[in-house]
Amino acid sequence: MMDCCSQPGLMPIETARSRLLAEIKPVAGVETVSLKNAVGRILAVGVRSAVDLPPCDNSAMDGYALHSTDLDAQAPLRQIGKSFAGAPFTGEVLPGTCVRIMTGAVLPAGTDAVVMQEHVSADGDDIHIHGAVRRGAHIRRRGEDVSAGEILLGAGVRISVPHIALLAAAGIATLNVVRRPKIGVFSSGDELRQPGDSLGKGDIYDSNRTALLAALSELKLDILDLGILPDDKNVIREKLAQAAREADAIVTSGGVSVGEADYTREVLEEMGEIGFWKVAMKPGKPFAFGRLAGIPFFGLPGNPVSALVTFYQLVVPALETMQGGSWSGAPTLRAKLLKPVEKKPGRTDFQRGFYCNDPTTGLCVEPMGTQGSHILSGLAAANCFIVLEQDSGSVETGDLVTIEPLRPPLGG
Repeated sequence: MMDCCSQPGLMPIETARSRLLAEIKPVAGVETVSLKNAVGRILAVGVRSAVDLPPCDNSAMDGYALHSTDLDAQAPLRQIGKSFAGAPFTGEVLPGTCVRIMTGAVLPAGTDAVVMQEHVSADGDDIHIHGAVRRGAHIRRRGEDVSAGEILLGAGVRISVPHIALLAAAGIATLNVVRRPKIGVFSSGDELRQPGDSLGKGDIYDSNRTALLAALSELKLDILDLGILPDDKNVIREKLAQAAREADAIVTSGGVSVGEADYTREVLEEMGEIGFWKVAMKPGKPFAFGRLAGIPFFGLPGNPVSALVTFYQLVVPALETMQGGSWSGAPTLRAKLLKPVEKKPGRTDFQRGFYCNDPTTGLCVEPMGTQGSHILSGLAAANCFIVLEQDSGSVETGDLVTIEPLRPPLGG
């Protein structure tokens, strides 16, 4: 695998993402899950409906089912029964008669319209209709939503709550979904401590691994947490070998630079096929991608904002592909900039920003705090990236810029 660091210039982020997606394949294996546990999973096999939706002609309103032609005589109709959802009227409705009907109830045989109860007055069993009623009014027709045998969802679809509602309405109880990839995660460094532990001089809390574990959990992926590893080549070698045996991919942050204690890079080069890329993005230029015993390896920068931005922009699309889905690109908007932003051409800049819809000026956005790759507070307060293209320079207040609203795992 080519070492991009040995080449002049930087790799555009679009090229880096395309190369990743070209090399990533869906994991093998299918699982059967209950419908209620299927949100976020990706269908391995398409699903067809075994029933019509609605399963029968039924009323869309509380009212009276009748023959629309009876209204031409403008005479009262005689109510002969009632039809409730789950308790239909089983007789035949002859001309001159009607049936009280509730929303969702089966349309009685012989009727072709429903009149809303607000347009009716009753005198005992005599029903007086006020106003015109057209044939077919307020009737939900059998199969008008879905026909039996119709494909409800195709393979590769990520299941959402509306999908669950549709499948439940069709009586689907279980789904065949792509097996969840298991992602191995570790951080390395003698200075790292678990949040909650006490810090010694020079120690820092392990924010990167903690955030990555949370991100993978929100993405509905299985996790192999390998913990915090010391700067010891034997331990790193042992944990990488475990990940290669038990996981479908490995994600780490830091330890792949050229420092004297950056042993992860040295062990990776010994055990696998790893390319070290310089991606034209800010934050997050250094990035490692390759294979270890056949499984993908993603090495993120050590700075915490850089790690999360590269994970979001490069690794998340690859993980989507591993699950059998297809990454279609992030939706973008155009917004008016409320503060100037300095930028030099050369890298695509993902400034952390907050956007809102101003009733006077429309969609607006402003950068959140200092934009350093170690400044987590700005990312925590952001709801979008202000995306400044690789060759662009600084932008001024009032300029229109492209924004990318944050989606899971960085946003809601």
